[in-house]
Formats: sequence, C-alpha cells, structure tokens
Amino acid sequence: MLRIVSWSKQRSIYFALGLFAVSPVAFPVVSWAADPPVSTQWGVVNEPQYPGTICTTLTAELQSTQGSLDAVDADGKLTHPDQERLQAAINACTSGAVKLVIGEGTKDAFLTGPLTLKSGVTLWIDKGVTLFASRDPKDYAIVDVGTASDCGTANDSSKKTCKPLIEATETKNSGIVGEGRIDGRGGSLLLSGDNAGKRSWWDVAWQSKQGLKQHAFRLLQINGGADFTLHDITLMNSPNFHVVSDGLDGLLAWGIKILTPSAVYTEPGYACPEGSTPDKLTPATCFTPDTVKNTDGFDPGQSSRVLLAYSYISTGDDHVAIKAGGKKPSTQMTFAHNHFYYGHGLSIGSETNSGVEDISIYDLVMDGFDSPNGNGLRIKSDSSRGGKVSNVIYGDVCMRNTRYPMIFDTHYSDKQGNLLPDFSGVTVRNFKYMGSKAYGGGYLVFRGLQQDGQYLPLGLTLDTVQFEGKQPVILGSPQISANDKPSYANITLGLGPVSFADALKPDSATRFKVTNLMDGMPADDMDCSAAFVPFSTVLEGAPI
Repeated sequence: MLRIVSWSKQRSIYFALGLFAVSPVAFPVVSWAADPPVSTQWGVVNEPQYPGTICTTLTAELQSTQGSLDAVDADGKLTHPDQERLQAAINACTSGAVKLVIGEGTKDAFLTGPLTLKSGVTLWIDKGVTLFASRDPKDYAIVDVGTASDCGTANDSSKKTCKPLIEATETKNSGIVGEGRIDGRGGSLLLSGDNAGKRSWWDVAWQSKQGLKQHAFRLLQINGGADFTLHDITLMNSPNFHVVSDGLDGLLAWGIKILTPSAVYTEPGYACPEGSTPDKLTPATCFTPDTVKNTDGFDPGQSSRVLLAYSYISTGDDHVAIKAGGKKPSTQMTFAHNHFYYGHGLSIGSETNSGVEDISIYDLVMDGFDSPNGNGLRIKSDSSRGGKVSNVIYGDVCMRNTRYPMIFDTHYSDKQGNLLPDFSGVTVRNFKYMGSKAYGGGYLVFRGLQQDGQYLPLGLTLDTVQFEGKQPVILGSPQISANDKPSYANITLGLGPVSFADALKPDSATRFKVTNLMDGMPADDMDCSAAFVPFSTVLEGAPI
C-alpha cells in the first residue's frame, strides 16, 4: 500500500549570472534535491532541470503593491509597457531561456499583453518576479476587417475574440519555468470598451449565469507541437482557463501552482463580506472560487504523454479537464502526487467524442472546503459530444469536504445528438474519504447510457473504497432526489472492501448490476493523517 505523504519542497538555488547577455551564454545546469521520479505509461520521468543556457536576462522596471499592479496602469496610458522587449528577447533567442529577474531596488513586476513562444525557448520567471497581464481588452482583441472585437464583453456570440496571454503553436522543447508568477488579474477593472471601469474579467464571466457567453482570454494556450515543460511556475487569477493544450505530444508540468482567486481579490479563507461578490454586486469587490466562472486549472485536450506531478491547484472550475473533442484521442496521461483544493474535480470531458484512454491517477489529495460546487473524481459527457472513455485508474486517493466525491455521468447536460458517451474500464482503488461537515459522506453519481435502443453501461470497479463515518448517498444524477436511482451501470466490488456496498442494490428496472468479488478481508488502514496541506504553506499569500 502506498502511504500518502506530503512534502513541502524547499530549495536553495545558487546561480551566478551576468547582468545582461546579448548573445547566448552557457551556464552550469542548476541542480537541487529533486522530487522522486514518477512512473508513467511511457517510462520513468525525472524532475526537469532548469535551462543551462540563458539567451537574455531582463530586469523588472515596475513595482507591485501587495501583489497588485493596478496603481501602475490606472490611467490606462501604459497597458503593456514590457510586451515589446519581452517578445523581442524571445524572438532573438535560438535555444535557451529568456530570464526575468528582480530589478533595481525591489522592482518585481513586468506588464505585458499577448506573447508568442517559439521552439527551443523557455520563459524563466525568477523567484519574487510576477509577469502581470494587461487588463485592456484591446490588447487581446482578435479583430475581423471592418468589425469591432467583443473581447472584454459578454453576448450571444460563440466566436473566439480574445488571444491568450501566452501562446505556443507547433513548438518543440519550449516551456515556462521558475519560482515566479504569472498573474492574469481577473478581478481588476477593465480599461477599455463597454465595460471600462464597470466590470472586471470575472464580472464579465459571471454574465454567463444570465445566459450570455463571456469573451475573456486564457493564460496559456499550447497548440500542437511536442515536449512542452512547466516547472515550479505559479499561474493565478486567469480570466478564463489557466493552461490548455490541444494536440500536444509531451506535456510535463511539475511542481506548478494554480490559484484563483488569490489574496489580492478576496479575504482570508474566502470570507467575502455579504453583498460584495459578483452574484450580488457589479462590479464585485470580493471574489471566491464559487464566483469566478470558467477558470479551469489544467486542461489537456487531444494530447498524449501528459504528466502533472507534485502540483497544487485551487480554482473556480475543473482542477483538471481532460478533453477529447477534436480529431485525436487523449491518451497516455498520468497525474501523480498532486494536491487539489477548491474546484469542480479531476475531470474527463465533457467532450469525449475523439476518445479518452490510458489515464492513470495516483497519490491524489483533495480538500474541497465544502464548496457547494465541489467535485472529486469525475467523468462527464452527453450524447452531443460523447465517445469512448476507457482504461482509467484512480489509485491512492485521500479526500474530504467534497460534496460529490465521485461523479460518472453520461448525461452531463440535456443536449442531444448521436455522439454517445461510453464509459468502461474505470477503476477506483485505495480510496479514503474523511467526511464533510456540510455534506456528511457526500453524494456519488453512477449513470450510464440508454438511448435509441442502445445500451452503454458505465463499467466501474470499486476496490478498497472506504468512507469514514457517514456513508455516501448513491444517485443517478446530481439532482439529489430520493427517487433518483443509479442506472445503466455494471459495478464490480472488490477484491478489497467497499464501505457502502450494502447501498449498491441491483435493479433490473434501471439495469443497474452489481458483481460482488469482495474477499471478506479487512481493508489495510490507508494513512491520510499527513495528506492535507494548507495551500498557504506552499504558496506565500494564498488565502487558504
């Protein structure tokens, strides 16, 4: 049995650099006591090393105030003063890193609009440095000839209108590393357009609750290519998704932190004053994870050889969303030694039509803080975007304070079509739930598909799954109705015990089948006592 242990990684890096390098200069590769290697489907992966070649070192010329840069660009005159020199340094680098460091005195900030990475180039954001995003929608606008951009607004259009802050297209061996931060400033008031001074990006996103579609930028978009590395970097306060890959072969994310909203836009413990959040006030003056919509943490889509390891995520939507809505399947992905907090789950879907297979999740710690929107392990789709999901293994999971510890649901929405979701070969092994003050044992949703004469049952194995104290309620949808029974599923129990086995009743009317292979032996005591780590112990200034 794997004992779940949490380490607070402390590193001291000693690295002598010149003040400014016009041409690439080779330095010794930085080394430290690395995290233990991770076993994946494609081999053993070691913690990445920092680049040994620095093309250019850029020094910060701006000063943040308590984690904010709003005072610097309040007049709207300099919305991206560092963009040109950052992009020029990236363009001039042929192989190596563009490193951002603290400037004269305590100057610690860069302010930029969209940047484009290139093959062989790594953006290195040093400890104590923050790369802030412009809060002017014009800087991200995708403009058609003769029309204005909708970026920074919410309306009925589904058209993409905002460029990402950082984009990599068909690159090889690129990345973003360093112990610094990238801040999307999602809660800062916009500087131009219809919402100038009236709404932040997150206020615009909240309009989606009124049936509109928000137009906001993503923090990092990786389109195609191979072997992209994220190492140690913190990504925070994105107006929309934080990290998205599409058609990428080889994504290594190691020791990253994703936090939204940060302490700049909230109160300790997310204890916002009554009436200050976007559901009550526009513009909002305080935000919580439940009021920053569509801020997914890590979304690998149509990609392969993806590893997320030793990382920490707390956000307002999916912690992870493995999507497969394009031409390629999503396959060979490993998620190991991670800690998740607020969020909507380690999810597969909702787009699964190009197929998801060979997914391994182990040594996962989840603390949902009793959010009403909190999910744990989740597979979601519907007949408008469904496909085959198979060979998914969750192992050695410690969880608490999560309303829905497991949701495997083929009816994520009421949308209809002929792309039928088919979830099979799903295993949850060595899972321990520590309870919830608000929701007791929480709710489990098991719902396969029967549509137009086709029967595609959920194929799920539960092996050594233990809930302490109050046991979960088993449902057929997230609607929490006593008459809402699990349906169209083949559930296998064992060999290890399942604490709520007695609640899993076969039902011929709903084609809910249960096969009991439990061997009667007691479960090994899975030790979760040291698993739960406050986010503030790994990221200075985190509100939880």
